[in-house]
Amino acid sequence: MGGLERLDDGRYRIGIRLWTIGTLAPQQRGLREAALPYMHDLFQATQENIQLTVLDGHEALCIEKISSDKAVPTQTRIGGRLPLHATGVGKALLAFSARELFDAVTEAGLARMTPHTIIQPGRLAAALAEVRKSGVAYSCEEMTLGAVSVAAPILSLDGGVRAALGIVAHSRAAADRATLDRLAPAVRTAALGVARSSN
Repeated sequence: MGGLERLDDGRYRIGIRLWTIGTLAPQQRGLREAALPYMHDLFQATQENIQLTVLDGHEALCIEKISSDKAVPTQTRIGGRLPLHATGVGKALLAFSARELFDAVTEAGLARMTPHTIIQPGRLAAALAEVRKSGVAYSCEEMTLGAVSVAAPILSLDGGVRAALGIVAHSRAAADRATLDRLAPAVRTAALGVARSSN
């Protein structure tokens, strides 16, 4: 039926027919279509990885990504999942979700992805409070060494979180926070544009 394809090493991946059916899901298709022009603008301005994610259970699901050979290598792929506590997009989703999600994520244990990952629930709660205040989320080498990210939530008209839009860039030591602060307004503006276009 074309639902799965077997790779040379014996593993499987989604086949073209199953992928085609998945792209027809109306909610994600509309969101992706609304987001792509903003994602391309961010990519042209930064030449870094641009990600669009939605909440799926206790993880962030990547539904679109734009990158180049010059961008920092990441573990993100379309259809891939990311932890909520260790990524910019994940924190943007978690900050604007119900408290029950935070409780479930922290009770399950916060996995340490790198030495910089926040694994204490209190520290994570404080970081999420700052995300709600500023409208942007940061991750500084918490998911992948050598990579930093900034993300913003895409909110629905009633204030619920629909998705998160983020940039993942090279880590440059002391310049990290300055880089993220420079990117934050662009990401926040793009997320607001996607929200207006897709609501």
